[in-house]
This record gives sequence, C-alpha cells and structure tokens, in this order.
Amino acid sequence: MHIYQLSGRNMDVTDALRDYVEEKLTRLDRFSDQITEARVTLTVRDVRDAARRNRVEVQLNVPHGIVRAEEHHADMYAAIDRASDVLERQLRKFKTRYMRHRQVAAPEPEPGLAEQDVGVDDDIDDVPAEIVRQKRVDLRPMSPEDAVAQMEALGHDFYVFKNMATDGCAVVYRRRDGHYGLIEPN
Repeated sequence: MHIYQLSGRNMDVTDALRDYVEEKLTRLDRFSDQITEARVTLTVRDVRDAARRNRVEVQLNVPHGIVRAEEHHADMYAAIDRASDVLERQLRKFKTRYMRHRQVAAPEPEPGLAEQDVGVDDDIDDVPAEIVRQKRVDLRPMSPEDAVAQMEALGHDFYVFKNMATDGCAVVYRRRDGHYGLIEPN
C-alpha cells in the first residue's frame, strides 16, 4: 500500500483502530499489488438504528479504475471487516477482468451503440438549475465493459471514462430497462 489516508468523522481515530485498518488494507495487497492510494473514512452517526451507527467508507485507486466499499455495523471493527471482505471480492473480480483484457485484444464497439436514445426531456421549467457539487475525475482509458464494471463497483448510475477504442471521452449509464447505454461525442 503506497498512499494511505485515514480520517474520522464525529470520532477520534485511536491507534488501535488505525492499526486494525492498516492491517486489513495491507492484506488486500495480495489481490492487487498495484493499489496506488487508499482513502478510509470512519464515521459515527447519530441514528436510532444501532446497526447503522458506524460507517466505514474505503476507496482504493488502482490502475484503470477505482474499487469502493461502504459498510455499516453497530461495531466499528465489524464494519471494517465487512468492508475489507467486500473490497477483497471486488479486487478479485477486477484483477480477473484486467488480466482477461490484457490477454485478449480490445473488442470493436458495437455499431449503433453510441446512438442510443438518452431520454432527454424537451419540457424544461424556467427554474434555473443549481450546481450543488463539483467533481474532477481522471479519465482513465478502458473499454465500455470495464467502465460498466467500475460504475457498478462504485454504485453509481453513470461513469465517465476515456474509451480506449476511440480515444475519446465517453459515458456509460444504467437505463431504466436495466440495460446499459453508451454516450460518445461525434
């Protein structure tokens, strides 16, 4: 593990918790020795449901992607264990996909896939839109299939990436029918 960031929200991170998190993250190195950064946030929340009181969020940056887990539990150590298990499964899947794509040449994009109907609504209210959050992302070159895997791993409805087949910016998204769409500029 190269770069490691641990922070606590509404709590002090004890040396025991720090050591436990570091031990769990170090064990993940066996699944991917290319983890370039790990961000861990431990949060204690004021909620009635004790099982959701402690939250652990972990984001691992690996070449060509991000692996993320968020887990809740009444005990912080159990939440860390759960998050570690989720990350282990995701890293295994990620490594398998990555190795498979390295062995096989990149597939050609399906014709007409970029021409999917996005479903833009023509009736727009006169209320000005307010941007409430901004993010900057590194556009990593990958196939649309890898981008879908990243989107699913992050739990998002869309994912912006650099399509390695076209060398251009692209977006994959989850459609209402459960399938996926691909948006690419002309």
